[in-house]
Amino acid sequence: MKRAIIIILILLLAGVAAWYFYFKKEEKPVVLQTERPRYGYISKSVTATGTVQPVDTVAVGSQVSGTIKAIYASYNDRVKKGQLLAELDKSLFLAQVNQFKANLDVAKAALVYQKSTFDRQTLLYNTGAISKAEFENSQNQYSAARAQVESVEAQLTGATKNLDYASIYSPVDGVVMTRNVSVGQTVAASFSTPTLFIIAKDITKMQVQAAVSEADIGDVKVGLRATFTVDAYPDMTFSGTVNQVRLEPVISANVVTYSTIITAPNDDLKLKPGMTANIFIFTKEVDSAMLISAKDLQYKPDVSLARQYVILPDTIDEREVQAEARRSNSSNPLAPPRHRHDSSSRRIDSAPQTGTPAFVWIKYGDSLIEKKITTGLNNDTRVQVLSGLSLDDEVVGGVEVQTAAAAGGSGGVRSPFMPARRGGNRPSGGGANRPSGGGGGGGRGGRGS
Repeated sequence: MKRAIIIILILLLAGVAAWYFYFKKEEKPVVLQTERPRYGYISKSVTATGTVQPVDTVAVGSQVSGTIKAIYASYNDRVKKGQLLAELDKSLFLAQVNQFKANLDVAKAALVYQKSTFDRQTLLYNTGAISKAEFENSQNQYSAARAQVESVEAQLTGATKNLDYASIYSPVDGVVMTRNVSVGQTVAASFSTPTLFIIAKDITKMQVQAAVSEADIGDVKVGLRATFTVDAYPDMTFSGTVNQVRLEPVISANVVTYSTIITAPNDDLKLKPGMTANIFIFTKEVDSAMLISAKDLQYKPDVSLARQYVILPDTIDEREVQAEARRSNSSNPLAPPRHRHDSSSRRIDSAPQTGTPAFVWIKYGDSLIEKKITTGLNNDTRVQVLSGLSLDDEVVGGVEVQTAAAAGGSGGVRSPFMPARRGGNRPSGGGANRPSGGGGGGGRGGRGS
């Protein structure tokens, strides 16, 4: 009987040992992810798409109809102001000029005759040889002849102008972007002026016409800095400045956008008209701002951390927080002696001290203390802190659960293709399959064979 009891006790001890060493889930240490505030650049931007185009273009057309006889400029040609670009067939215009010249000669001859007749009739009228009706008739014919000369002169001037318009000259210095005609083509200018060439005045200065949505247009103002990329140079970023925000809305598929003009230098001539640009307009920028991660504002400590840390919410009195921090830090000589702000730390001076209140958790030794802060810009990655933190604060952003092997180190190498095993079966190599070495946060080290 006594022997049976001893055997039962031995089996119970063996079962407890097996459960303890092989089946008991070891507590995993919890490591807080913390960061210290730092000074840096933060910005808030508006995204848009647009098209690259020259700052100023001139459409060169023809004021008269005719057939293109010659073209002296083509695509990408640099032209000067007054340079001949094309010529229409001038035969009809020359014929009209010659016709009006002949008509002018006839009118001038008639004017001379009527003037002589009028002078003679004046002498006869003064002596009483003719009636007043005959004198007035001669005077009227003379005035009509003089008006006829002026009319033909005006017609001749118009015909001469049309002859000049048959030669197309460049009105500005620039580069020919478009040529819409060819030799032999008929140009009809009866109802509207046809466009023969489009000339860009200066392609070293380009502009981007961005379509900004109505939700973002309120923050866009003239003078803001902008950057953009184009598909032709994906690794290059071009800079520009908002030059104009047009008030006319553009409605497409019930989406309202506003055209925003961004000027950009193009000294290297890499930007070409018509390129699609992906634009960032920086509506707010702060160069020397105290920054923390945006995820720090979302972190809240879990109740499981109470085993390792003293959690002190912001509602506790400041004196109690400091006293608890001193008690918690007594075992950690590297921690700050109490919960306070270092007055010697740099503070933000590039933004007004107004913003949005928020809460973060600060780690002081073995304590987690909730702290109220004031935030400024938030770009969903970084947050500007206006007040409430110093550079020495450790802001908690999350937790990182580590296994005992990661905390204490393991000598064995495990195949990534081998499934995890929970039982106490050991590999044939002689070493136990449990992680070795002491772990933090309550983890227990295994025994080697």
